[in-house]
Amino acid sequence: MNTLEQIQENLVNGNANKVVELTNQALSEGATAAMILDDAMIVGMKVIGDRFKAGQAFIPEMLIAARAMTAGLNILEPLLADSGVKAKGTIFVGTVQGDLHDIGKNLAAIMFKGAGYKVVDMGVNVSSAQFIEKTKEIEPDFIGISALLTTTMVNMEGIIKDLKAAGVKAKVIIGGAPVTAEYAKSIGADLYAASAADGVEAVAATQ
Repeated sequence: MNTLEQIQENLVNGNANKVVELTNQALSEGATAAMILDDAMIVGMKVIGDRFKAGQAFIPEMLIAARAMTAGLNILEPLLADSGVKAKGTIFVGTVQGDLHDIGKNLAAIMFKGAGYKVVDMGVNVSSAQFIEKTKEIEPDFIGISALLTTTMVNMEGIIKDLKAAGVKAKVIIGGAPVTAEYAKSIGADLYAASAADGVEAVAATQ
C-alpha cells in the first residue's frame, strides 16, 4: 500500500494524527498537495460518504473522518494556495434562521472545502439579511442552507424568496434531516442534498 492509499485508509478510519504524519511523508516523497488532496483525501471522504448513504456508517464516523481530513487540509491549504490552484467556486454555508444545529452544516463545509471549493461558514441562525449582506462583500457561486427541524425548515422558503428579490445570482442548495427533494423544488431551491457528500456531487454537476 503506497502512502496515498495509507492516507485514504487512515482518513476513513478517522485517525487524524496518522493522516498528518502520512501527509507530510507523501510531500517528502514528492507528491504534490493537489495529488494528496485529489487522490487520497477526496477519495477517502467519498468512501465514507458512500458508506453513510448505504447505512454502513453514521454521523459519528463521518465526523471523525471529517476531522482527520481537516487535520490534513491544514497542511495542504497553504501549499495549494502557493501553487496557484484555483478554487472550483465559492459557497456560503449556514443553518437556517431559528435553528442552532450545526453538525450537518459543518460536515458540508468540510466536504466542500476538501473538494476544492472556497467555503464561507456563516454559522447558525442565519437570516436572509445576513446572507444578502455577505454577498455584497463576496459574490458566491452557491449558497447552502441546512435545517434539522421541521419547525425551522419552513424558514428556508423566505430566505430563498429574499435572496431572489435582492438579485442574488448564486444557486441555492438546501438539505437537512426533514428536507426532501420535493420540498426543495416546491420552495424554489436550485439544488437538494440528501447528505454532505450528495451536496458536493450536486454542485459539481452544475459546473
